[in-house]
Amino acid sequence: MARRETVTKIIDGDTIETSVRKNPIRINGLDTPEKGQPGYPEAKKALNELLRDEKVTVTPVAKDVYGRTVAKVKKGNTLVSTLMKKHEKK
Repeated sequence: MARRETVTKIIDGDTIETSVRKNPIRINGLDTPEKGQPGYPEAKKALNELLRDEKVTVTPVAKDVYGRTVAKVKKGNTLVSTLMKKHEKK
């Protein structure tokens, strides 16, 4: 079930925290560089500028091996994974 949540923290380029959930949310359909990899700082900064303190629509689709919710995340009517495509791992 989709619900509106406020982004409180950017973990990296494809993981966020919201004011509603205990565990981070992994953004479905997005795979950005991990800490220490080329492109990591740019991806994290871009997601921070896009979502920090913003209201987003979160639609859970699965849980990952770390217990995080994997979800489709929308800002307005646009999927965040679409807005962040240029920052994906190459």
